[in-house]
Parts: sequence; C-alpha cells; structure tokens
Amino acid sequence: MVTDIVHLSDVVHRPLVDSSGDRLGKIEDLIARLGTSPHPPIVGTVVKVGSRDLFVPIDQVSDLGGDQVRLLGQAVDLRRFERRPGELLLARDLLRRHFINMVGGRLIRATEIELARVAGRWEVVGVDAATGTVLHRIVTARRHHHEHSGKIVDWATIEPFVAHVPSARLRIPYRKLARLHPAQIADLVEAASHQEGEEIIEAVAADRELEADVFEELDPEHQVEFLESRSDPEAARVLAGMAPDDAADLIIELDQDRRLPILNLLPQPHQAKVRSLLNYNPETAGGLMSPDFVSLPRSATVADALRAVATSRAPNEALGVVFVLDDDARASGAASLLSLVRAAPDATLGSVAQPNLAHVHADWDLPAILRKMSDYNLTVAPVLDPEHRGVLGVVTVDDLLELLLPTGWRRDYGPAAAEA
Repeated sequence: MVTDIVHLSDVVHRPLVDSSGDRLGKIEDLIARLGTSPHPPIVGTVVKVGSRDLFVPIDQVSDLGGDQVRLLGQAVDLRRFERRPGELLLARDLLRRHFINMVGGRLIRATEIELARVAGRWEVVGVDAATGTVLHRIVTARRHHHEHSGKIVDWATIEPFVAHVPSARLRIPYRKLARLHPAQIADLVEAASHQEGEEIIEAVAADRELEADVFEELDPEHQVEFLESRSDPEAARVLAGMAPDDAADLIIELDQDRRLPILNLLPQPHQAKVRSLLNYNPETAGGLMSPDFVSLPRSATVADALRAVATSRAPNEALGVVFVLDDDARASGAASLLSLVRAAPDATLGSVAQPNLAHVHADWDLPAILRKMSDYNLTVAPVLDPEHRGVLGVVTVDDLLELLLPTGWRRDYGPAAAEA
C-alpha cells in the first residue's frame, strides 16, 4: 500500500526532535541505496547536530511527512556520517541534476525528488521534472504539501548520472542504454554536459560495436571532444569499429599531429579503405561514399544475391541495391533489394537488374549528386571510376542528409534536449 507522496524538499532542513520535543538538530539529507529494486529504499538520514553530520537509520525516525521528524530511540550515534558504496545523498547528489528518461531517450532535470512509504518502507518513487525555478518549486511544495507542480517521472524508467560521486561506485548500466538506438544515445551525449557525456560513452564502451555506432552519430565537435582525452590506441579502437567513410571524416577533424599515428594503428584492411577515402574532398561524392557494397556477376542467381546481402558487412543503408557486373566485370546495372525479394530464387541477376546504371563520379559536388539522385529517385547512388568500369563506392541518402542539415541541428532540435 502506498501512502501520500512526500517531496524531498519537505524533509530536508526539517528539525529532528527527541521524544520530549526538544530539538536535536536538523535533517540535512536522505540516503538511498541503489541496486536491483526499481524504487531505491531510503536507508537513513544525515542529521546535522552542531557542526557534525551524523547518520541516523531510517527506522529510528518517525514519519518523514510531518513538520518535525522525531527520533524514535533514546540517543543519536555521535559517529560522523560516512557514505558507503552504492549510497546516494538525494539532495546533494541528485537534486537539480540531469537524469536519463529511458522512455524515448530524453534528458530531464530533477527539480524535486518524490518519496513514498510502500509496504512499510520509504522508497524513492519518482522525479519531478517541473518547469520553473527551483526556488519557486520548493515554495510551492511547502505551501501545497501533497500537490505536484510538474511532470512526475517514475524512478523505474530513469537513470541518474553519478560519475560526479566517485565514492558511490555506480555508473549507468550498459544494458539499459543498449535498448536505445545509437542515434538516441548520441542525442543524449550532445544534450548532456561533458562529464555526463563521458559517463554515457563509458557505459556503451562495454560493447565496441555500439560505441562505434554512437560515435558515428555524434556531430564532429563531440566526436573530437570525446577522443581528445583518449590515447592513440584507444582512439584507433573506436575508429576501427566505425564505417570507413565515417572514420575518414573523423580523422580529418583530429589535430594534425595525431592523424597519422592513429591511422597507422587501424587494422590493415580498414586502414586501406580509410586512406583511399582521404584522397577525396569531403564534400564530393568520393568523400561522401562508403567503399562497402555488394556487386555480383549477371550470371549469379537471385538466391546468390540475397545470400550476399545477408552476409555482407556493408552498412545497412548501402544494401538496398545489388550492383551487376557484365562478362567483362564492368558495372552494367543494379537490382533493388525489393526486386530481388519478389523474383524467383533461380532467376539470374541479369534478368532482374535495371540496365543503364544511373551513377555519379568521385569528383562530383553536392548539387550534382543531389540532382542525379533526385532525377532518378535513387536512395543509393554508385560512384563509378572515370572509365565507367567499376564501382568505387556508394553515396546514400543519409550521407546527403547529414551534410545538408545545419551544424548543431541535433543539439537544437534533437529529441534529447533536456526537459526543465
């Protein structure tokens, strides 16, 4: 059974009195222990008696919702309070700080912490992400004890940033962040402070593929920001997991004296692709293209093509089209994934493909690429060599959107912008 919600601001600074009503001190903070419970239990209070901060267990004080908090025992332990691993001070550590709302991947700012007595114990049940100043929120809370002035977010759906509390030895769980799309995680990093962003990056580093995916989604400013503090081998490890075109773009953004050492640390096949892409202007088709795609001879079957797509390590957006090579290994056509799915498995790729391959060249600028892709309704445009023999890479619609959107668009318009 749940009692009325109690605001943290209604408890902090309340007097602690003994059984006779004499003042012993005042409540400085409440201590919660984070763990597997969706609603962390309150394990004690920090009470200031004179100049000392003392620990009083929660079961030794009366109801937290009153005007006074009464000591149930006969004496207060005079040992100074010392935080134990896994403990958070609700007011000091969490109030007015950011949380991640895992529902939709948004940042919220805690203007109030909500408590409730559930089945005989006090628990942290939510965060008030109300708008308005903190002073106004506290005054409102004290005038209207059981009212809320904003949006209450269930604690079970949020995660606090606690890197600023080293003694707590707690971090954002990777398993929770992994439920979000890499673009949502990147939005969070860009909306958060640097310290908070580092905490997110540290959490996703448990999964190198996810870490690389998040870095690909970050804007260049944040990519560089989070690589500056890393060693060359650590930076190379991140770039090795990124798509070659994204890795090439990021290397260009690094300080010049770091580019070659980091490039030399990349695995050889990946390094060769990145070096090739660095030869092109970043705002041409050569600079935008991904060198990974699927191409097969015209004699291959539809079943062969679908297997090649299923096993390819090329970016998903590049796999919407399979390119067809003629008997001289020249690029001669393309078959969309949809046409392959609809065709008979034993049909030849040449019979399914569209001839007269619409394409771009490596030195084409952005307007020329846009015009060709728009005219031919291409989501994937092959970049052909000057002799029209082979496909050097592919430019995809998302490559163009990333370049066309204004700098800082994610920070200004992204869904992770902090609430309150």
